[in-house]
Amino acid sequence: MGCCFTKDKAPEPQQNGYRSAGENYQRPHEHHHQRHHQQQQQAIVVAQHKPSSNHYQPQQAAFKTSVPASSPSPRPVQKVDTILGKPYEEVKSHYTLGKELGRGQFGVTYLCTEISTGRQYACKSISKRKLVTKNDKEDMKREIHIMQHLSGQPNIVEFKGAYEDKQAVHLVMELCAGGELFDRIIAKGHYTERAAATICRAIVNVVHACHFMGVMHRDLKPENFLLASKDENAPLKATDFGLSVFIEEGKDYRDIVGSAYYVAPEVLRRKYGKEIDIWSAGVILYILLSGVPPFWAETEKGIFDAILQGDIDFESKPWPSISLSAKDLVKKMLTKDPKKRITSAQ
Repeated sequence: MGCCFTKDKAPEPQQNGYRSAGENYQRPHEHHHQRHHQQQQQAIVVAQHKPSSNHYQPQQAAFKTSVPASSPSPRPVQKVDTILGKPYEEVKSHYTLGKELGRGQFGVTYLCTEISTGRQYACKSISKRKLVTKNDKEDMKREIHIMQHLSGQPNIVEFKGAYEDKQAVHLVMELCAGGELFDRIIAKGHYTERAAATICRAIVNVVHACHFMGVMHRDLKPENFLLASKDENAPLKATDFGLSVFIEEGKDYRDIVGSAYYVAPEVLRRKYGKEIDIWSAGVILYILLSGVPPFWAETEKGIFDAILQGDIDFESKPWPSISLSAKDLVKKMLTKDPKKRITSAQ
């Protein structure tokens, strides 16, 4: 089967999960609708929330300490209000920055080499000119905290450290040279059940690890899973925790976040919990098996309406040739009622 949904590619390489905002999906045999199919896959957020770690901006207020008039006048002491809450530290003191790997709206990712060991990593540099509000600062600190919290878990990109200078915040993390799962799906069209099961298992492991560690990802999609290498059986790694939050038990979350094709119906109803990550994983499994998203329309509103309607096509090819057990798993993951939806532990 050929490629069943596509996206426009930016001219630069797309390694380690950093790309230009806006991804375009397209059904096969419908090229005359191409302009209508360009659905932006960037995160959707309400006004008070920022879509990703790239969208943070700094406050660099300085102040002078007051000195009694009768005392000698020492040199004024200045304190820099940094985003990370620690003194400036040059990333280049620890790493040599190399070629550009990818460029997004708010950040540029470079290949970097640790000076002390010679090991290669990816360094995402986020310009402080893009960072403005107090919420931006808190969002970035939360994302870094979550990445540190989850680092070391299987199937999650390892976080090495964060550095800040006058111009930017730099995030150093594991280099995933295999690119995005999205691109691998496009190249294959769709997967065999066995291959899809292997990938789905890794994705569910990510969901289970996040939930066990008290984190809700909120933006699971193929673009946010990276392959550790270009090998056919390369390990899958989750990245981009810009929309993630620490779970507060008993709390109903109400802000609309995520990416259109993968957002759960309860998100659109503004009352949800960690079950939304299983829904998104179910959408990915459906795409792996069939090559197309289960809920599709030419507009974002149309996609949301289809998600709320909840009708899933198991009749079109290749579904008649897919096992009942695989269909049953997809149905359990895409159960509209989050209380009846299968969990990552199951």
